[in-house]
Amino acid sequence: MWHLLQISGPLDCEFGAALAERVPLIGWQPERVHFPHFRTAPASAQPSPDPRLRVNKIPLLRGFARWPLSAFARTGLTVSRHLASLSPDPSEATLLCTSPFFAPVAERWPGRVVYWLTDLIAHYGYASFRQVARLDERLCRVASLVCPNSERIASYLRGEAGCAQEKICILPNATRAVNLLPQPSRGPARLPADLADLPRPVAGVIGNLASNMDWAYLEQLCVELPGLHWALVGPADMDIPDLVQREARRRVLALPQVRSVGRKPYGDLVHYARSFDVAVLPYRRVEPTFSGSSTRFYEHLAAGRPILATRGLEELVHKPPLLKLADTATEAAAALRALQANAFDDGFATQRWLASQGGTWEERASTLLGALERAEAPKRSSMACALRESTAS
Repeated sequence: MWHLLQISGPLDCEFGAALAERVPLIGWQPERVHFPHFRTAPASAQPSPDPRLRVNKIPLLRGFARWPLSAFARTGLTVSRHLASLSPDPSEATLLCTSPFFAPVAERWPGRVVYWLTDLIAHYGYASFRQVARLDERLCRVASLVCPNSERIASYLRGEAGCAQEKICILPNATRAVNLLPQPSRGPARLPADLADLPRPVAGVIGNLASNMDWAYLEQLCVELPGLHWALVGPADMDIPDLVQREARRRVLALPQVRSVGRKPYGDLVHYARSFDVAVLPYRRVEPTFSGSSTRFYEHLAAGRPILATRGLEELVHKPPLLKLADTATEAAAALRALQANAFDDGFATQRWLASQGGTWEERASTLLGALERAEAPKRSSMACALRESTAS
């Protein structure tokens, strides 16, 4: 039995579902309550239909991760008790943690622990760097395997959390295997119904349309390329603290050549990504985004269309020629004009198609299970030797 603690977004669901195809797994969705200690049994949540995943609710004290409530939350005791109640043998069950704030649970867990870290949480504003680094250190100490999704997060874990290199297995973000094309893209697919009347060429942006995007960059691109239409797919209601960026988003969303269609189910994003003439990843260089892994990139990689990106995410700096890097709107406009002159064929469709085969959640699940097997091989060998010696004596 595996326990994925916690399910807090589509990324967790996707990886959990891929793992659940290989091992029995329960995902745990947080339920903020005032008195979690009084819950004697976990509550079932609505199973995730897409992707298919068994999900239970885990009661957590409101503000359990913040001082001083963290000192009284008894998270380790309460949460481990709920997980153990659905484990035939807790000592044989694997705990897959996604947050440093579950270090107390990991320290109590009698079975294996795997730490899967997809964000540099130490740079989040709601907790101190030192507090999170200490929790990361505790989790790394008890984990058999530590899986950051980027080299920058791995470097942080080695330096700040003292994680041993031999425990680390980098698992970048990914896409679903069903999103892969049977052959390299030969041109954009038909636009979805809510974009069907949008004149081509169409540049597309998918994902959370919030503060990790450079809206000033995007606005200038719209001004320099008035004949290019834009499809923005994702929620655009999250607050942007930076006034310049916030106002730029407001103006961009009001432009006549820009169509914002809002949030779409994760499974529908593939149809949008395939329909674009070109995909744009206009990241701002801000933490924790800069140190993470770009799910958008792997979605667009599978869709096969040309990709233009900034250097606002360190992982993408290493991805040419699968994408084109352009840090300023002027550079990006020149690159888009050159693409348009060549019918949006950059010559790298085959390379993207080949690279996409290894960028699926199913591949990530297989990598994790293989790395865990190798990490535990010396321990099993040592136990076997000890058993043979005791038998011989």
